[in-house]
Amino acid sequence: METAQEIIDTTTSDGEMAVLVTRPVDDAASGGSWPVVLMYIDAPGIRPATKSFTTKLAAEGYVVVTPDLHHRNGRLLNAIDATPPEGSTAQEMVWGWISSMNDDQIQSDADDALDAAGVARDTPIVTIGFCLGARAVFRRMMAEPDRVVAGAGWHPSFLVDSEADSPHLTAASLTQPLYLAIGDADQVQSIEMHRRFLEAVEPLDHVTVDIFPGADHGFTWPEHDTYDQAASDGAWVATTKMFAAAFA
Repeated sequence: METAQEIIDTTTSDGEMAVLVTRPVDDAASGGSWPVVLMYIDAPGIRPATKSFTTKLAAEGYVVVTPDLHHRNGRLLNAIDATPPEGSTAQEMVWGWISSMNDDQIQSDADDALDAAGVARDTPIVTIGFCLGARAVFRRMMAEPDRVVAGAGWHPSFLVDSEADSPHLTAASLTQPLYLAIGDADQVQSIEMHRRFLEAVEPLDHVTVDIFPGADHGFTWPEHDTYDQAASDGAWVATTKMFAAAFA
């Protein structure tokens, strides 16, 4: 299916933000209303691999809305094109981007992005996120159980922390389908770091967790050294099947 991408600039409570919107070209095939995927980026930011992924997903028949969560530090920053400040490393630069936003700001950005893309506040959506984006997926699902009909998190991060609102503490009350794809060789966020979250959702029939042998963090992205085709393909099949069922 032919798709098109555009960057929409919108205003948030923390300044201007770019929003990547990717959609099928043929609106007639859907009566002018394709189902919506809210996509949360991972730490490296919106980059060519991100745009390729949204194109692939839009070709399945979705409008994919991706807010630029790093906008507080600059427009469309990504770890491939950005030069670290003098005296710091790329890793330190990216951690700086991460630390400049919190859960509430991420969800506010997502609301603003959906508004900018013309998605009504009562429109059902699904959501997908990578790394820190997987935590955002869970937060969105818990905040809007009647709107978010399914969610997926690939090589997730921060599903368990020491705070009073850690995701694992409420995970057992999740009501919508959730899919998690985790590599058993993840060097950034190991399975053990997610253990309490996984134990909380284990009794839930609507939560599926795939553990991919040998896959490391960031297995989604062909541009990364950690790309794992088997894990990426497996997570893709499971996610798109769940999304299709959610909108059926």
